[in-house]
Amino acid sequence: MYEYAIAWEWLSFAVRWLHVVTAIAWIGSSFYFIALDLGLVKRPHLPPGAYGEEWQVHGGGFYHIQKYLVAPATMPEHLTWFKWESYMTWLSGFAMLCIVYYGGADLFLIDRHVLDISQTTAIVLSLASLGLGWIIYDQLCKSPLGKNIWGLMAVLYVALVAMAWGYTQVFSGRAAFLHLGAFTATIMSANVFFIIIPNQKIVVADLIAGRTPDPKYGFIAKQRSLHNNYLTLPVIFFMLSNHYPLAFATAYNWVIAALVFLMGVTIRHWFNTTHARKGQPTWTWLATAILFILIIWLSTVPKVLTGEKELSVAPSFQRFASNAHFPAVKDLVSTRCSMCHAAEPVYEGIVRAPKGVVLEDDAEIAAHAREIYIQAGRSHAMPPGNLTDMTADERQLLVAWFESAAEEGKAQ
Repeated sequence: MYEYAIAWEWLSFAVRWLHVVTAIAWIGSSFYFIALDLGLVKRPHLPPGAYGEEWQVHGGGFYHIQKYLVAPATMPEHLTWFKWESYMTWLSGFAMLCIVYYGGADLFLIDRHVLDISQTTAIVLSLASLGLGWIIYDQLCKSPLGKNIWGLMAVLYVALVAMAWGYTQVFSGRAAFLHLGAFTATIMSANVFFIIIPNQKIVVADLIAGRTPDPKYGFIAKQRSLHNNYLTLPVIFFMLSNHYPLAFATAYNWVIAALVFLMGVTIRHWFNTTHARKGQPTWTWLATAILFILIIWLSTVPKVLTGEKELSVAPSFQRFASNAHFPAVKDLVSTRCSMCHAAEPVYEGIVRAPKGVVLEDDAEIAAHAREIYIQAGRSHAMPPGNLTDMTADERQLLVAWFESAAEEGKAQ
């Protein structure tokens, strides 16, 4: 089982790396085209059907770009489609969700003090929320409400806040924020897969067949693209939040999530307005700063983090607490780790346990056995800079503890 833990750790790293790379590609191209679209200039010499143009310089060369609202008179020989960045971002993100949160459901997905459910139930709820979320969103866009751009966005905001609250009532704080990011990213990627690209293909097919494309397909795709534009920054926040317990592991975490969505709007509004050459609404930065200060305040309202503390050893971790090495391991953790990984850390400059990991009792140490093994046994990542002088023999003790307990688990 210890070989499995190491292989799983590297698999998680590889998928996370792929996810970050593809997300950079998707977000980069999305932001570029939003800026390009908003910066187009209408000039009298444009060819029929062209909406606007822009000249750009990059890498020592000049680029002359023209946009057609529906389609040009003839189909170009080579047409570049921007879709795989979106698809691979979602697929790699879902793979990471399976590896980290479904594979480690007891540790990362479930908080039995929030809702005592089985791993299977938690995974089913996770999958159902992603699928149903897209269906509800899509139907709202296709309803009469969809014709009112800002009215629809207001309703969608209320729905996202409701999901933020709902996730915190089912999963651990860390998993709730991760799922809120996955929920939003699923909507964004599904917009590309089910709406934007199919509509573009209809336009291309009409053009090839000599028919005049219906402009409604461009309008629909534009609306979904606008939603994606305003949702991108919150998704990035939620994906990064699992490293910061003050964001996800406080009593008002769902309110923090609601404010993050608003920050995404204020920041993007500044960029969108600036790229459209309609001025620079600097008030958006003040609004963003106020929202962020409010988030900081909300994160400290309860002085003790909530979310992942176990009061008794879960059955799946029992063997780590009953292992013959455990008494020595507990003493070692208390000596080398608990100055930081405590409900009230004593190390100067640390006010909350890093990543919300508290290692003060048998249950907490047993629940984080795999992390201790990887971070302090198999590697020297912990303690940081070896500031508590953990010895090679002590690290070997952690390795022996985890691997012997793992072997006991296989024998049962």
